[in-house]
Amino acid sequence: MKISIIGAGNVGSLTAMRIAQDGLGDVLLLDVVKGRAAGKAMDLEDARPVLKYNYHIKGSDDKAELKGSDIVVVTAGLARTPGMSRQDLLLKNAQILKDVCLNIKRQASDAIVIIVTNPLDIMTLYALKITGFKPNKLFGMGSSLDSARFTNLIAQELTLAATDIEGVVIGVHGEGMLPLPGFTKVKGVSLDEFIDDKKIESLIRRTVNRGAEIVESLGTGSAFFAPSAAIAAIVKAIAKDEKRTVGLCSYLNGEYGIKGTCLGVPCRLGKHGIEKIIELDLSPEEKSKLAESGSLVAQAAAQLPA
Repeated sequence: MKISIIGAGNVGSLTAMRIAQDGLGDVLLLDVVKGRAAGKAMDLEDARPVLKYNYHIKGSDDKAELKGSDIVVVTAGLARTPGMSRQDLLLKNAQILKDVCLNIKRQASDAIVIIVTNPLDIMTLYALKITGFKPNKLFGMGSSLDSARFTNLIAQELTLAATDIEGVVIGVHGEGMLPLPGFTKVKGVSLDEFIDDKKIESLIRRTVNRGAEIVESLGTGSAFFAPSAAIAAIVKAIAKDEKRTVGLCSYLNGEYGIKGTCLGVPCRLGKHGIEKIIELDLSPEEKSKLAESGSLVAQAAAQLPA
């Protein structure tokens, strides 16, 4: 299996490392900056004797190298800086993504494509428009990262192992995300039955602001350890045909009463991409918030050049 990663920044290069170490396939790291991907690929290859892994990774700035890819991960784009929202990135990253998507369409039209570029939901919908690919084969990293952040913060709050908690977040990958305490389980018990509303609201606020908090702390750049882990888990679910439920930014065509936009929802994922969108039994208030987010995503994507 050939797995290509477009963008050799922090997220892309660390994703390449995780995928290679997991032995999921041959990895191509691609970047427009001459020498960047090649240098990082050589460095990653030099680690093989130490790690005792016999993975294969290649770095290139040649777009034609995408040919024959089975999975393409798109991390290319500008990262947020302190004070910058994901929305501020919209027009800058849209042009980058358009060029990338047209090349994927030319070189790897049969590939499963995972969008990571921010603002993620808008970029995923835009990528579908540019490529014309089927929604089960083109989707975004989505709420899997947000769910991980929610889970981690709950674990810290309760001083429990993160493995004892299953956090659930849906909606946009941004300030309008929708953590769901009623579907989040702590040792099998719903979070809203485990702790009081005041603590839950605090955890939700911290989850929503987690990305911005990391950006502010770093000073330059944005998160890459957790995002790369989330991406690698998605790639593994496809490569190993795990048929596992993962939070993905998926095109909705009537699910949750929403049509024509992309939002983070739980999906069953396997070797052919999204096999099924899982519909949770949301409250009227949760449905309303989700629909509102979907409308905003669709409106923003509609303003981007065709």
